[in-house]
Parts: sequence; structure tokens; C-alpha cells
Amino acid sequence: MRREINLSGGEITFLKTMGLSGAPTFGKVLIEQIGEMETAEFLDELNGLIQLGYVLSDKANLRTMENVERGVFRVNPSYARDLRDAIQPGRRREQTRRRRG
Repeated sequence: MRREINLSGGEITFLKTMGLSGAPTFGKVLIEQIGEMETAEFLDELNGLIQLGYVLSDKANLRTMENVERGVFRVNPSYARDLRDAIQPGRRREQTRRRRG
């Protein structure tokens, strides 16, 4: 069963940076790859993805960037397909058309 997932621009940035394969991403690398983002926005977006269950983390407390640097993150494989569809909604429509036609 497909879930309808709506993502913000910041959430999409995080997911694209981490990749949807479920491979671990170290916090220090994640911070470097995200680039120019306010600290509060960075922490808010990351904590939101974790609370929704879309991202898994080895750290329970992510209140500072130092906590993020020491953490390891990965996309929850249970949501990977639905997140991929949410990131690229046009692709899902094309696949649906191909099946019907």
C-alpha cells in the first residue's frame, strides 16, 4: 500500500543528500554536503524527518550541531519507495500511465 507523503524543500534536500538506499551517512559528512542552511532550520528539518520515522539515527538527542556531527543517519528502508515517489512525483505519474496504456 502506497503512502501519500508531502515533503518540504528542506526535507527533500536532506533525503537527496543522504540517498534513499538506506546506506549510513555520518553526521559530519551530512553537515558538509547540506551546505548553506541555518542551524535552527537544519536541526528542525532533521528532527522532523526522524520523528516521522523517515530517517533513522543512532542518537536520540539532536539539539546541537555537535550532536549531529557525532551521529550516523540513514533513510528508513520501509519508507524508501514512498519517499522516492514524493521526491519525484512526475516519475510516479509516468509509471502509472505506462501500466494503463
